[in-house]
Amino acid sequence: MKAIRRFSVRPVLPAPIAALGELAMNLRWSWHPPLRDLFASIDAARWDAVGHDPVAMLSAVSPEELERLAADPAFVDAVSRAKEALDRYLGEDRWYQQWGREEADGVPSAIAYFSAEFGITAALPQYSGGLGILAGDHLKAASDIGVPIIGVGLFYKTGYFRQSLNRDGWQQEDYPVLDPDGLAMSLVREEDGTPGLVTIALPGARQLHAHVWRVQVGRVPLLLLDTDVRENDDAGRSVTERLYGGGGELRLQQEMLLGMGGVRALRLWSRVSGTPTPDVYHANEGHAGFLGIERISELVRAEGMTFDAALEAVRSATVFTTHTPVPAGIDRFDASLIELYFGGAQALEGVPVERLLALGAETYEGGSSGMFNMAVMGLRLAQRANGVSQLHGVVSREMFDGLWPGFDDDEVPITSITNGVHGPTWVDRTVFELARTHADVHQLDTQESWESFATVPRDAVWAAKRAMRSQLVAEARRRTRQSWLERGASPAELAWTDKVLDPDVLTIGFARRVPTYKRLTLMLRDPDRLRKLLLDPDRPVQLVIAGKAHPADETGKQLIQQLVRFADDPEVRRRIVFLPNYDIAMALHLYPGCDVWLNNPLRPFEACGTSGMKAALNGALNLSILDGWWDEWFDGKNGWAIPTADGVEDPERRDDIEANALYDLVESQVAPRFYDVDEQGLPQNWLSMMMHTVTTLGPKVRASRMVRDYTQQLYVPAARSGWAKADGGYAGARDLAQYKARARAAWGDVHVDHVESSGVGDTPELGETLHVTTYVSLGDLTPDDVEVQVVHGRTNHHGDELHDVASVPLAHVEAYEHGRHQFAGDLVLRSSGAFGYTVRVLPRHDGLARPSELGLVANA
Repeated sequence: MKAIRRFSVRPVLPAPIAALGELAMNLRWSWHPPLRDLFASIDAARWDAVGHDPVAMLSAVSPEELERLAADPAFVDAVSRAKEALDRYLGEDRWYQQWGREEADGVPSAIAYFSAEFGITAALPQYSGGLGILAGDHLKAASDIGVPIIGVGLFYKTGYFRQSLNRDGWQQEDYPVLDPDGLAMSLVREEDGTPGLVTIALPGARQLHAHVWRVQVGRVPLLLLDTDVRENDDAGRSVTERLYGGGGELRLQQEMLLGMGGVRALRLWSRVSGTPTPDVYHANEGHAGFLGIERISELVRAEGMTFDAALEAVRSATVFTTHTPVPAGIDRFDASLIELYFGGAQALEGVPVERLLALGAETYEGGSSGMFNMAVMGLRLAQRANGVSQLHGVVSREMFDGLWPGFDDDEVPITSITNGVHGPTWVDRTVFELARTHADVHQLDTQESWESFATVPRDAVWAAKRAMRSQLVAEARRRTRQSWLERGASPAELAWTDKVLDPDVLTIGFARRVPTYKRLTLMLRDPDRLRKLLLDPDRPVQLVIAGKAHPADETGKQLIQQLVRFADDPEVRRRIVFLPNYDIAMALHLYPGCDVWLNNPLRPFEACGTSGMKAALNGALNLSILDGWWDEWFDGKNGWAIPTADGVEDPERRDDIEANALYDLVESQVAPRFYDVDEQGLPQNWLSMMMHTVTTLGPKVRASRMVRDYTQQLYVPAARSGWAKADGGYAGARDLAQYKARARAAWGDVHVDHVESSGVGDTPELGETLHVTTYVSLGDLTPDDVEVQVVHGRTNHHGDELHDVASVPLAHVEAYEHGRHQFAGDLVLRSSGAFGYTVRVLPRHDGLARPSELGLVANA
């Protein structure tokens, strides 16, 4: 048979129900139950068969059925009400509009959010793990609170991959081809109706072309670039075939398309939609770093700016988020590959390749002179950067401190905004029903609404949790049976799958990607002890486990196989299951159905770990290493902290110690508390922990809180900094570039010559004032170009380090010959104990976000 060409034909909807098309094409249905109920009401069985995808549902309904629906007054009325509700949601003022009116200095009218992956719904598989799910939640929350974000990413024709297992438990990968015409996407077209085209240059006089698809995520447009277009050769068409597929050169092409092509896609979108160009550009990880050089090139061409001035204009309005706690997780390219793609005839106008190489150069101790580091470039191209939890911020400042030599780690300009999760997506409807029925709360979107769970009767809470556990058990049985059929088993030998798991047994969940540091198999360190936990006759435990290993990660696949072989044992398989193909659809059953969420990474290699947040919102207790967000918000009453063997160098011994600590906690605390029930069969102590978890973590872990934090702490300051640099024909950017060049050239002559103090005796007391005078040499700089500070704090036992550091600026007193100056000021002693101080000189300019930004400091 000849090769069959497949494509999707969208139905023509009768006029009375034509709004179904718009309702299906806006992904708000993925987190708005009434919209899903509307499509399910057409045919519940068919709705399940199409995977709860409205676009697929409409394609599965015949024209005759559509005509019957259009003749049904009740259904027509339901469609009309749903369309009115969507229009109201899209048009009304929300938090951002209300808050923005109170901000006299203005707020951004558009914010571009770049990410290599977006996890919004199982019907649009454009994600591999936490980074993509976080990006999807960011867009959904931005839509809910009205933040004017525009998402930018790539459309992968085969997504990531579909995972299955062979008979031996080895991971298999399959890559189903996606037809964009069968998805909730529409092609961005020019005003004349032709498809918009974005083009970037490749070596060998080749060009890479991409169409741009728009996915509407509530109020937020998401632009996805697709190279599977006829204008490309075969190699070009395959650039966006797979998420994180191929070798280094293909990855570089993907990241060029995401960054450079993404900016060009924004320009296309702005032109055809009439929406404003972004005031702020947010790179979610280093994959999108090339967006900065594209914008530099734009400014050089359009405004006649130098590279340095354009760099300052771009930096001021750019935000960079790092999600990577280990250097091995950062994309790095050989410098020769960058020269091939950006040098000679390939050079972007206004961006000399040597300047580009300098942006990504690892010019610090331990770096490689021959490598180009995407995260390093991201940090150098962004005036504001952040990690994704408080602990990850600490780790990031330590990891990248070489870019700011002379500064303590806590002064490295990387802040923290802890991730959040989108409650309307991840909270089970059973939980919402509890809040509505017993607390008269219809939306869990405020601190007060989550605190209302304290008033819900405990028997109702426990019944709801059992119902969600039962849903998970049913889903796990279905998936286990399907997995064994795919592994080659006969239906006749699978009767045992009907008894997998038990809705009345303590259920522990573990699901995530399978890199080594997440330690999928830590629970298997002592198989006999785990078997004893699972089969305990009085207090049994059951485990539901899922996760994908990267197709090239043989070690990760071996870990999965090890776990699957244990779970295949007939003795324990009713108490432990590995469910293949972990995705959003599975997660929506997994998080609500678990009593405990297990997380045991090697500390501190978990940047945030949002899966535990989703479980917590559904009443699960976390059992986790103190890493990521759990290090920040564990309070002793919302779960358990697995002790860590910090400082133990032998990784095998460390794993043994931490695995034993995990077993001990389950045996002595977790299981006993779950099974300790009163005369009504209620585990009152367990329920107390559940209620405390929901009421205290509910307000904290929401993505709406996260997006508000980004808006107030990063987006608005970045927009205002960008506007300041752009005023007067980018006079601010040009001035800052000139200042930086002057400061760097003169800094070799800046030093502290002498420091003296007075005002306190040999045994100073609290409240006394220390008067500090210092003499500094500034070379060609002026006192207005610098800030001279007294840095003070507690000293260590040796007196050579300061802790709890603070600083006080000193005032200029007098100028002398040869660039020498006197500065002085007072320091009030406000803490007792060992005290020390020193003097330093920092650059100062109104255009700097922080004094440490240039990485220049002169210490006494």
